[in-house]
Amino acid sequence: MDSKYDFSTLRDFQESLLTFKVPIPGNQCIATEGYGEIYSHVCGYADLEKQQPLKGDELYFLWSATKPVTVSLALRLFEENRFRMNDPLYEYIPEYRNMYVRKMIDGREEILPVSSDILIWQLFNMTAGIDYEVNTPAVHEVRERTGGRCPTVETVRAFAKRPLASEPGAYWCYGLCHDVIGALIEIWSGKKLRDYAKEVLFEPLGMNETSYGYSAEQKDRITAQFSYRYDTETVTRTNNTVNLILGPDYDSGGAGMVSSLKDFSKFAAVMANHGSAENGYRFLMPETVDMLRTNTLTKQEAESFCWEQHKGYGYGYGVRTRLPSPEDDDLDFGWGGAAGAILLMDCDRKMSLVYLQHLLNNPEDHTFTGMRDRFYESVRKQK
Repeated sequence: MDSKYDFSTLRDFQESLLTFKVPIPGNQCIATEGYGEIYSHVCGYADLEKQQPLKGDELYFLWSATKPVTVSLALRLFEENRFRMNDPLYEYIPEYRNMYVRKMIDGREEILPVSSDILIWQLFNMTAGIDYEVNTPAVHEVRERTGGRCPTVETVRAFAKRPLASEPGAYWCYGLCHDVIGALIEIWSGKKLRDYAKEVLFEPLGMNETSYGYSAEQKDRITAQFSYRYDTETVTRTNNTVNLILGPDYDSGGAGMVSSLKDFSKFAAVMANHGSAENGYRFLMPETVDMLRTNTLTKQEAESFCWEQHKGYGYGYGVRTRLPSPEDDDLDFGWGGAAGAILLMDCDRKMSLVYLQHLLNNPEDHTFTGMRDRFYESVRKQK
């Protein structure tokens, strides 16, 4: 590939991950500038046990790298005035009226009424207080009543039975907020999330291998997913599922997407180009992309936004967003996934990077920081 950038250190880092102390069976990466590919590298195995090399066209579970896509789809409906950010959530899903919250008082947990209702914008920036617990009696009841199908809106209604982990607007609380947004997209658009996404994003961008959920044909193409065990320091094969896809009718806005490297890179490039596709299709307005990538957290809310890979970042709508500093003026935004996916976008440079691997319990801080640092080291100096 002819490129004005020397990405040798980035490629070497990708290769080093195969023999890192937490070894990644295989990984692949694409970087773009404008809409053109400037870097691509594939290494390792699609199936470690069978010693089957990666080819680059495999499908992956994106896990939480789904979140920026779901949020961007909801923001398209925001542009159409389907809702306002200050609307109470209960206006659309009544079960979220009169919520309760868990609080520690004198060393004992108590369940108390919330001081304020959840507002829509608090779902976008993960300050609604909804945690990541799906193993609840209410969800089990939906699963049993629907024969395991778990329709999205019905299941999200069941989430409301669980008391919140914190008061709405108090802290950043990583959880099911974007799954709730997935249900809201169905309510606002009148279409299932999977169908709405296909209509306004996947088909216009030619993302023909991307979906919420997956078919039997797609499952055969999903690369083997592994998990690292820190107690035995071994890599073990999983059953190639996502436990947050609660049933075949459940479109998980927070973790439900399947995609390929080239497909997911198309989304990243559109966002890095302020919502506009190479074919002229306008997915989002530039000001909407800027809203998505603007830090929203107050000092108090940011106290819980403290993962190692978040150093130097705030949180916008569904994405980490780099905070300006004298030491680093590359203002990227994006997110990652539990199996190691990395989504990085930069509107100032009109650049994007997508990295995919399939290892749960991986050292995300090492991988993300290493990929980001070497990517920007390369683009800052041209050949």
